[in-house]
Amino acid sequence: MRLGINLGYWGAGMDGDNLAVAREADRLGYDVCWAAEAYGSDAPTVLSWVAAQTETIDVGSAILQIPARQPTMTAMTAATLDSLSGGRFRLGLGVSGPQVSEGWYGVKFDKPLARTREYVEIVRRAMTRERLSYEGEHWTLPLPGGPGKPLKLTVHPEREHIPLYIAAIGPKNLEQTGEIADGALLIFPSAEHLEDTAIRHLRAGREKAGLTMDGFDVCPTVPIAIGEDINALADVFRPYTALYVGGMGSREQNFYNQLARRMGYEKEATEIQDKYLTGDKNGAAAAVPHELIDSTTLLGSVERIADRMGAYAAAGVTTLTLAPSGFTLDERIAALRAGTEALERAGLVS
Repeated sequence: MRLGINLGYWGAGMDGDNLAVAREADRLGYDVCWAAEAYGSDAPTVLSWVAAQTETIDVGSAILQIPARQPTMTAMTAATLDSLSGGRFRLGLGVSGPQVSEGWYGVKFDKPLARTREYVEIVRRAMTRERLSYEGEHWTLPLPGGPGKPLKLTVHPEREHIPLYIAAIGPKNLEQTGEIADGALLIFPSAEHLEDTAIRHLRAGREKAGLTMDGFDVCPTVPIAIGEDINALADVFRPYTALYVGGMGSREQNFYNQLARRMGYEKEATEIQDKYLTGDKNGAAAAVPHELIDSTTLLGSVERIADRMGAYAAAGVTTLTLAPSGFTLDERIAALRAGTEALERAGLVS
C-alpha cells in the first residue's frame, strides 16, 4: 500500500506550512500530494506551485470540479501540468454538489452520472491529440451550424495516459467510476465497512468493463493525528464530521449523510443533520458517535495506526491518503513521519 497526502483547501491560514508539508512528504517518499477546490482556491494553481518545489512526488487534483470547466479546458490543464511536472500529474474529477454547482457556477446539478461519463470521454479523446468531434446529450463539439471545426490539443503531455480518478460516494457513481476511471477518491472510509460501501460497487463496474481490480487505485483520504488520548484526538474531528454529515448539501441530498446511514448510523445521521440545519452546530458535533470518527481516521500511537493501516490494506485500499492534523507545522510533520513509520511497522511498504 502506498501513502499520499491531502493538503485540502488553500487559503485556510496554513499556506506556507502546506508547502513545507508537501516537501517533507516528497522527502519521505510519499506517492502523491492532492489539493482540493470548492469555491475558494483552485487546484491547478496550487499543484503547479507544489510541483515546482518538489522532486518526485506526484501532484493530483482532488478534485477538479466538473461544473467549473469545459472538458476540453480540463484536458488542456491536465496536459500542461503533466508536462510542467515531468509526468507527475494525476487528474481527479468530481461533480461537486448541488449548492456549489448551481450557486457558484450556475450549472444545473442534474444527471451527474451521464455528465461525468461524457466529460471523461471528451477529456480522454482530447488527450489522444486527435481532432476532436463529439456528439452527446450534454456536450457537442464542434457546435453544429457555426464556424467551429474539429481541433486537436497542441500541448504534448509527458505521458500518453494520465491517471484519471473520480471522487465517488454513492453506489451508482462508484460502479461507474470502476467502469470508466483508473482510480476512486473516497472520503470517510471505514475499513470495516469498505467492502459494502465502496469496493463491491467498484468491482461491479470493473467487471462491467471486462476488467479486474488489478491496477485500479482505491484512494481514500483519512485524517491522521498522533497522541495517547484517543477520545481527545477524536473530538478534534467532531466539527469536521458534523459539517459533512449534517450540513454539506440539503436535507434531501447530502451524500455524506447517506454514507453514514449505509455504515449503520441511521439514527445518529438524522440527529446530526437535524441539529446542524437548525443552527445547532455544537449539538451536531456532540451527536457524532466516537466510533464513526475513530473508524474513519487514524488516531493514537504509531502501533495503533499501523494496525489500522493493515485493516485498510486488507479491505482493498491501494493508496492511503493522509490529511496530517496538528495545530503547528511541527505536529503536522510529526504526523507525516508517523505515517511512514506505521506503514513500515505494518509491513506494507511497496
